[in-house]
Amino acid sequence: MSVQFAAPRASLGHIRSARSTPASSNAVRHQDSTRTAAPRRAADSGPLRLTRRGRLLLIGAPVLLGGAALLTFIGFFTAPALAASGSGELTRTQQVSVSTGDSLWSLATEYAPERDPRAVVADIMELNNLSDAVVPAGVQLYIPVAG
Repeated sequence: MSVQFAAPRASLGHIRSARSTPASSNAVRHQDSTRTAAPRRAADSGPLRLTRRGRLLLIGAPVLLGGAALLTFIGFFTAPALAASGSGELTRTQQVSVSTGDSLWSLATEYAPERDPRAVVADIMELNNLSDAVVPAGVQLYIPVAG
């Protein structure tokens, strides 16, 4: 495959000879009008002019992107501070060693009798990072107690 490059041609309308006659000048004009118009070059077109939409895009897009970056930056650094500043409820706990035959339900009813045992069992599982309610004997658990 070969690629050929054509050299740019000078416009015939700009070439005038000192001895040209009106007939030859007509011939040049006729030749010029039959040729296809060459595309204008950016260097020949003069100063750059922006439309209202172009100015809005040129100014608005960087402002919009900068604002989004600023909000992301602020959110990235303030979110951990906000999360850390909210103090959760303090739960009073007691550490208990599980003996043979104990279940989370029996521990919940023994150490927090005034509360719903289902809520206490859920609290015990959350405090001790348990995935299920089966606990072997001899394990140390934190049990929420009445305040």
